[in-house]
Amino acid sequence: MPLLKIIKYPDPVLQRVSREVTPLASGISTLIEDLEATMRLHGGVGIAAPQVGVLKRIIIVDVGSDKGGHGLLRLLNPKIIYSSGKRKGREGCLSIPEYRANITRSRKVHIEALTPAGKDITIEAKGFEAVVLQHEIDHLEGILFIDRVTDMKRDLFRREPV
Repeated sequence: MPLLKIIKYPDPVLQRVSREVTPLASGISTLIEDLEATMRLHGGVGIAAPQVGVLKRIIIVDVGSDKGGHGLLRLLNPKIIYSSGKRKGREGCLSIPEYRANITRSRKVHIEALTPAGKDITIEAKGFEAVVLQHEIDHLEGILFIDRVTDMKRDLFRREPV
């Protein structure tokens, strides 16, 4: 599986809206595998196709079932159909590695999507997994987490060196 190059802000491709995909279309399964490998190599818990310069509505999320999530999710054309509650938490992004920010998101979301095999699924997520899903779906709409910062002085932070 080749490693895909992560597109970094301020590349304008990150602010474009992605197109819906057809499951089983040529190259989709390879793209999904490559996205997952790229996410894991970079230590991420989520990645969206636009982050590698591909404007297709595909996301990969894996917060781990040990952290209250569903495990590995490979989702095509995901949509938030319901959300509730609010929480503020720190977020980062593989496409903006130098920064973190406090972002307000919904606590709980219901997502409709297709699996890579074309099966309709509905996912109910809460907590950290809900945040990651919202973050990755935002990428499909050309929205970055820094677009959701309400107070740049108070809520945007330089990432601490590891």
